[in-house]
Amino acid sequence: MDELDSFYTVLNELTGKSVTLDELDYLAKRLDSFDDGEAAQFQGMAHKLGITQIKDFINLTFCCQRATVITDFSDLKEIGQEHYMNLNGGSASMEELENLDGVETALLLIDSGAGTVTPYGVVYDNGMRLEQLYNGRQFPEYLYDNSNLGLKIMPAEGQKPELLWLPASEQQIRRTLLRAGVRDAGTAQYTIDAFFLQKEVGELLDEKQDNLTALNAMSSAIAKLDEKGQNKLEAVIVFADPKNAAQICQLAKNLDLFSFIPGVHTPEEYGKYMIQESGRFEYDDNLDGFYDYKGYGEQRIREEGGWFNDYGYVSYHGETPLQDLMEAEAIHQTGLTMGGI
Repeated sequence: MDELDSFYTVLNELTGKSVTLDELDYLAKRLDSFDDGEAAQFQGMAHKLGITQIKDFINLTFCCQRATVITDFSDLKEIGQEHYMNLNGGSASMEELENLDGVETALLLIDSGAGTVTPYGVVYDNGMRLEQLYNGRQFPEYLYDNSNLGLKIMPAEGQKPELLWLPASEQQIRRTLLRAGVRDAGTAQYTIDAFFLQKEVGELLDEKQDNLTALNAMSSAIAKLDEKGQNKLEAVIVFADPKNAAQICQLAKNLDLFSFIPGVHTPEEYGKYMIQESGRFEYDDNLDGFYDYKGYGEQRIREEGGWFNDYGYVSYHGETPLQDLMEAEAIHQTGLTMGGI
């Protein structure tokens, strides 16, 4: 690597060294989750240990939290409390902190003489050991940002399984497959190792039927939905009855073509919702006894072709037949090719 522009100046040690894109990407994701305190712990311990290899930088992200790094000596009580938490897995109860003499704890630490002065603060390693979680090939499991599906790629003979988090770029998928010794993405075998999607999605996925391209497209489409959209997707899945990941992907990308009223399960409830809450009518509660909620609800259901399910009421108002909508892009999701590799 010729040049590095990062807040983490300790990583300048990597300049001129050979690193892979996957290693840089993984390290960047790990560091992106750090708060200011963890950033100081990471840089301070990296400097103290003289780390120069990306493998060790990655491993340090999993254990640097055990160290204490003092960057400001003005609040001894806070220093003592943070040191106590570092010694106890990074947390402590309010009662423990209230009973702790933070100032005394800080003074005992400082007077111990165990600190090492670094450009990032005074570092106390607290007996931390650099564990080799990353072996230079397989990355430790780590859920980042919008990842919602973890696949364990079945390796070629003599290789170890690789964990692939989705959604991922096509390049990330290719590199992960190659690390597992798999050259034909179309026939890559996997098992679902971690699942953070809706229950209805999980019941439909088929490890023998859904290829990586379809799973990644589906995962990406769902990751773009907010909580409200993801709840709507569950109801739409029950309504539309998709058969595979590609069809779920189409539903996730076209949720605006569906109407969903959560918590509504009868024609009367639907009619009442439309008249009282939808904003389409000027509702007068003095006339409540004169409204035929059930009749109006039944009329709209007939017109819309909607259905009730455990999640609420769902109807489809797209111009394309629903089955055609779900099949629209299936032809494009036939799998990655590894040509040129």
